[in-house]
Amino acid sequence: MIRGIRHTAAFSFLLLVALLGNAARVQLIEADTYTGNDANRRAPMARYGQPRGAILVAGEPVTGSRDSRGRLRYERTYAEGPLYAPVTGYSSQLYGTSQLEGAEDGILSGTDHRLATFPWWDDLTRGRRPGGRVVTTIDPEVQHAAFDGLGHRKGAVAAVEPRTGRILALASTPSYDPAELSGNGTSVGAAWQRLNAAADRPMLNRAIGQTYPPGSVFKVVTAAAALESGTVTDIEAPTDSPDPYTLPGTGTRLGNATPGCRDAGLKDAFRVSCNTVFARLGAEVGLHGMVEAARRFGFNDRHLRIPSPVAPSRFDPRMDPAEVALSAIGQYDTTATPLQMAMVAAAVANSGVLTPPYLVDRLTDARGNTVSAGPRRSAWQAVGPVAAQQLQDMMVDVVEHGSGRHAALKDTLVGGKTGTAQHGVRNAGTPYAWFISWARAKGANEPAVAVAVVVEDAAADRADISGGGSAAPIARAVMDAALHGGRAGR
Repeated sequence: MIRGIRHTAAFSFLLLVALLGNAARVQLIEADTYTGNDANRRAPMARYGQPRGAILVAGEPVTGSRDSRGRLRYERTYAEGPLYAPVTGYSSQLYGTSQLEGAEDGILSGTDHRLATFPWWDDLTRGRRPGGRVVTTIDPEVQHAAFDGLGHRKGAVAAVEPRTGRILALASTPSYDPAELSGNGTSVGAAWQRLNAAADRPMLNRAIGQTYPPGSVFKVVTAAAALESGTVTDIEAPTDSPDPYTLPGTGTRLGNATPGCRDAGLKDAFRVSCNTVFARLGAEVGLHGMVEAARRFGFNDRHLRIPSPVAPSRFDPRMDPAEVALSAIGQYDTTATPLQMAMVAAAVANSGVLTPPYLVDRLTDARGNTVSAGPRRSAWQAVGPVAAQQLQDMMVDVVEHGSGRHAALKDTLVGGKTGTAQHGVRNAGTPYAWFISWARAKGANEPAVAVAVVVEDAAADRADISGGGSAAPIARAVMDAALHGGRAGR
């Protein structure tokens, strides 16, 4: 009988070990599989069972949480939702997250290990810390100036601090209110369908998620390539450029929208935006030189994050000479985001040094203690300092004596470049209006801001667009806000 008891006890012990082993397997090894199963309601209930951390602008939260008293208890709220939508994105109980809400979801939801003193304990207990905070680099007055400047027009603005890479504004219009997508009721589904079906695509972040033909603003890159390669050694000297210019290897003749381009020097050609001069220079620099110049300014970078992913700007590495010539004036299949063109202006203003942009200054826990600085990438020399100074002089000339007069500010050195980007079948669409610029207060040692503006539906004829009538005034307001906090600087 004693033997039987011993055998029973041993068998029971083995069963207990097996039970504990299986429990450990489920909780430690297969926990993520069960947690991610759509049938598991505990995960979303835990996710929305506590308030979500805040996204901060100038120290103030632009997001919050509302207690719905439902099973998925806390819903996201947004202060000035349409204004900051390109920055925050949305956090939806039905449709997930986007922009910073997605890129920093772990911090905001409280699941990021950096919020825990002992991460292994949270893994073991499946614990969740209070949501942390994301402190952005956005300047609210610069953001307002960008958003208000665009108004009811379709377009985007990106503004950065050239030396540091801090993003001061990201605006995209038309916009939407992320709060419409926060809950899980029928109204959320209806809003999702309506926003995604809208012809003007309000949920598209045009500042970082849409690429456009850059048109003449790309001539800054072409000018940099010509100077760095030695193709141009004197910006005042004639360039031996015909008008019209026959594209290499073709019978296609390229003309200009303005007179005075025949044999124009680089500085004059830049001021009046001569297509013939820059197309010829691009062809002379050649494919390799143009690709390398574009790469140094950030084109063809598929890994740019701010930390939200940025659509890669493109300069085709496989082109024939005629296509290189067209690409050198920002046409053919060359495309760029507004943020990319703000980076170009920033590099020129910063003595040729390109500091990659970033949107997150730091990440904190719920009490405001820093757990991590925002991700940073090392700066690099996009163009030499001598060439950068020449580019600055040419951009200042555009504002003081050329098509960028609408961007001028009192007591401020402003450099800019206007652009008209043709698009549509046989270029029949209303041209996109571009303006890129930088501003430095007189007496200051470094520039305060670099800006890129694109207006898709500019209500003006082609000549007025290319003259900076649509985009330059918006850039002016943004630069004024960055320099003077929105006060008149005229």
